[in-house]
Amino acid sequence: MANSTPTSLVVTGTIGIDTVHTPAAKAERILGGSATYFAAAASFFGPVRLVAAAGGDLPDSFRKTLGHFGKIDLAGLEIRPNSKTFAWGGKYHENMVQRETLFTHLGVLEEAPPTVPGSFADSGLVFLGNTHPGVQLSFLSSFPKRQLTVADTMDLWINIAKSDLLVLLRNVDGLALNNDEAELLTGKKNPVTAARHILEMGPRFVVVKKGEHGCILVHRDGIAALPAYPTETVIDPTGAGDSFAGGMMGSLAATGVTTKADLGSFEHVRKALVYGTVTASFTVESFSLDRLVKLSRADLDKRFAEYAAMVRV
Repeated sequence: MANSTPTSLVVTGTIGIDTVHTPAAKAERILGGSATYFAAAASFFGPVRLVAAAGGDLPDSFRKTLGHFGKIDLAGLEIRPNSKTFAWGGKYHENMVQRETLFTHLGVLEEAPPTVPGSFADSGLVFLGNTHPGVQLSFLSSFPKRQLTVADTMDLWINIAKSDLLVLLRNVDGLALNNDEAELLTGKKNPVTAARHILEMGPRFVVVKKGEHGCILVHRDGIAALPAYPTETVIDPTGAGDSFAGGMMGSLAATGVTTKADLGSFEHVRKALVYGTVTASFTVESFSLDRLVKLSRADLDKRFAEYAAMVRV
């Protein structure tokens, strides 16, 4: 899927300091955040630009970890010396699906969003990581040449900023959300029915994430259901959804296609979801980016082939 001239890709989101408890282990003050996982995953397919803010407490080692991936442009990472980095703590239940939030320290997220560098203005693919929909919408003016825009959201924004979210949906091509969020947004319990309802709100396609049960793509031109990759070792599910999005958008960028119609076509998005699924299956095998740091594109392509053979009928 690689192409010598990938379409420029940018992600807006968070850099975080996570503390994660699982039934088997605990990891304190590790690198996290939606933009972190997304950018790392997308970098296996080509260059990716990152827009996020962090405080002066962000460890130098975290920046070095991001630099390890080689293709992440950190010109949009804004370090605010007198502020605190977003921090989150969570505890997973025995099934490694349900979790409870132990603490959330918003830090820089309570301040003005980061400034998008002028050099990022020509970005063709834009992924709006999970944050207030009003902030997501404000970023769009920084990317006047965007060809495909996909947004992520969550139950919090559906509950407290639904009107802003509805405006955002009229201005994006795709939306990613989980099964419960799709029901909350639409009042429709069936995920396909809910996604069809969301299409009427503006997007061209909706990706409903179902965790260990895979995902459903509802597109104006078709429907696809993909199972999750049967990963045997699940250490930390944190960041799986963001890695999924990074793999999806990174692989779309790598096609080299530059028109909105082709980038967001049913066939292109469906294939991209396979790469997203496979990328996320590696992320959960360790804490933070530890597994992705050791990953190669060859590893991804091998698992892609295994997955394709597994689902072939």
